[in-house]
Amino acid sequence: MGTTEKTDVVLVGAGIMSATLGALIRLLEPDWSITMIERLDGAAAESSDPWNNAGTGHSALCELNYTPERSDGSIDTTKAINVNEQFQVSRQFWAYAAENGVLPDVRGFLNPIPHVSFVHGAGNVDYLKRRYEALVGNPLFASMEFIDDKDEFARRLPFMAAKRDFSDPVGLNWSQHGTDVDFGALSRQLIGFTAQRGMNTLFGHEVRNLHKESDGSWTLKVTNRRTGGKRKFNAKFVFVGAGGGALPLLQKSGIPEAKGFGGFPVGGAFLRTDNQALTAGHQAKVYGLPPLGAPPMSVPHLDTRVINGKSWLLFGPFAGWTPKFLKQGKFTDLPLSVKPNNIMSMLGVGLTEMGLVNYLVGQLLLSEAARVDTLREFAPSAVDSDWELDIAGQRVQVIRRKGAGGVLEFGTTVLTAATAASPAYWAPRRVPPPRCPRCSTCWSAASPTATRAGCLNSRRWCRRWAPSCPTSPACSRRSGHGGPRRSSWTPL
Repeated sequence: MGTTEKTDVVLVGAGIMSATLGALIRLLEPDWSITMIERLDGAAAESSDPWNNAGTGHSALCELNYTPERSDGSIDTTKAINVNEQFQVSRQFWAYAAENGVLPDVRGFLNPIPHVSFVHGAGNVDYLKRRYEALVGNPLFASMEFIDDKDEFARRLPFMAAKRDFSDPVGLNWSQHGTDVDFGALSRQLIGFTAQRGMNTLFGHEVRNLHKESDGSWTLKVTNRRTGGKRKFNAKFVFVGAGGGALPLLQKSGIPEAKGFGGFPVGGAFLRTDNQALTAGHQAKVYGLPPLGAPPMSVPHLDTRVINGKSWLLFGPFAGWTPKFLKQGKFTDLPLSVKPNNIMSMLGVGLTEMGLVNYLVGQLLLSEAARVDTLREFAPSAVDSDWELDIAGQRVQVIRRKGAGGVLEFGTTVLTAATAASPAYWAPRRVPPPRCPRCSTCWSAASPTATRAGCLNSRRWCRRWAPSCPTSPACSRRSGHGGPRRSSWTPL
C-alpha cells in the first residue's frame, strides 16, 4: 500500500454537505490541506443529483407536515419557523459566496418559483386558512396569501384547474418568494472553487476502512475502483458525508456513538414530463396532504424543477424498495449492516412499523396507470402518455436504539465522535420527500461541523462570519450576545 499520505481534512463523499463544508473550511483556513474522496466518477452523482432528489428549496413555506394541528385546533408553527430560518441562513451563505467569487453562476443552481400548499374539501380549506393566519404574522411568512377563489386558482394554476370540479372547495397558501435549487449544480460549483484552491479530489475512489490512531487522528484505507490500486491517508479530521454509504463506515470506525444504529432503505420514483404546454401551465411547487393513515414520507407534490436550464414537472413521490443503501450500491448493503449491537433496534422497528410496511407494499403494487390516477387528484386533465416514470434515489431511514428495541426516524442524524474530531453526517438519500430538509439547510449542518474541526474558533471566523450568522455559537460566546443577530448578507 506504500506510504501514508498526510492531510488535515478528509471529506468522504462529493455531495452538497461535503461541498459546503469544504468551501467553508477553505475560506476560513486557506492553509489547511483537504482531500475529497468520492466512489463515483463525478461530483454530486448520487444523493445531490437533481434526478435523485425528492424536493428542493425546502423552506417550510408549503410543506404542511411542518405545521400540524394541535388538539385544541391551533396550528403549531415551531418547526416551520425553524426550518425557514435555517434555509435563509443557507441563502445568505450562497449570497456571500456569489459576491466573493465562490459561486460564479447563481442562476445555474437557483431559480425563483412560488411555493404553494394545496388542499380540497371544506375541512381542509378551514385548516389551511388557520395555517395562513398562524404564519402570516411572522416576517418570514409575511408575503403568504390565502386563496379560496376558484377563478384565482385557475389563473395561477391553470394545469391543476383544467377539468377540475370546483363544487369541492379548494384552498391555497401561496408564497411568491420560493426557490428551486439544483443541488447537483451547486455542489459542483462549490467543489470547483475548493479544488481550484488546492483541494485534492479523488473520484472513482472508495474508503474501505478507517480507524482512529492513538494521537486522535484517523487513518483511512482507500481503493481506486478503476484500477484496484490501494492508498492510505492520515487525517486530523474526517467528515463522512456519504449518504447511504455512511452507516458502513460508521460501523467500521468503531466510535461508540454508532452502536445501536441501523438503517432501513426506501427507494423512490416520480412521474416527470418536459411537455412545454404543461410546464408553461404550472409554474409552482405545490404540496398537498398525505392520504389518511399514510406515513409522513408520502406527502404528494407537483413541482416545477429547473434542471440543466430546462423546465420539468415532477409528481410524486412513489415509494419503492431495494436492500441497497445507495442507488449505485449493492444488494448486500442491508444484510451486511446488521450487527450484534443493532439487531435488537432493527427487530424492534420491524415489529412496530407495520404501517410503513403496508404502505411500501401498496406502493410496490401500483401500476403506471394507477400512478397517473394519483396525479389526477392534483391535475384532473393529466394524460398518461405525457408522463414517464423516473427512478429516483435511495433514502436510508435511521433506526436508533430505544429501550430494549428501536425507533425509526424520518430525518437527518449527525453523529460526532466524543473523543476525536470525526463527525459523520448521516443523511442518507432524500427520497421519498424529506421530512428534514437536508440540502436546503446545508449551512446549518456544516457550520457546527466546521466548529468541531477547529476552524470556526479562529479569529477569522469571528471577524468575517460570526456577525452575519444568527445561529453561530462562536458568535454568541465572543459577542456576549446569545440571541439571533441581524444578517449583513443579502439573501439570493
